[in-house]
Amino acid sequence: MKTTLLAATLALTTAGAAQADEPRKLVTILTAPEAQTQLMAMVLTMNAVAQGAEAKILLCGPAGDIALQAAPETATAGQAPKGASPQGLLKTMIVENGVQVQVCAIYLPGMGVGPEVLIDGVTAAAPDAMAKELIDDDTTVMSF
Repeated sequence: MKTTLLAATLALTTAGAAQADEPRKLVTILTAPEAQTQLMAMVLTMNAVAQGAEAKILLCGPAGDIALQAAPETATAGQAPKGASPQGLLKTMIVENGVQVQVCAIYLPGMGVGPEVLIDGVTAAAPDAMAKELIDDDTTVMSF
């Protein structure tokens, strides 16, 4: 009996230690059209990545526009206090941190365009895969 209890305790301790070594998962869902809100979503996500989080970003509705090669000026214009833009920080996270960025599955078809209009590193989300990410016990979801 003691051996079984010891083995169970050891297994739980080992599983907990392995989980603690894994990075926290973060999914940022951004739908807001306002440039300031978009930038703040990028800033918070970038800071979470700097603190060890494994982040993914889902852009839907008007926020999807920041992933366009021909993005509106609100997505590319620098904002106070540091002159950063939503698209600029998005590109930085893709290139420097390997953050996976996706637009909602209906974003491109709704515009009548294909993936060629997106900046490098951005793809269309697969609803089943994104849903799995969202409901994972280890995922924190930020929504703007």
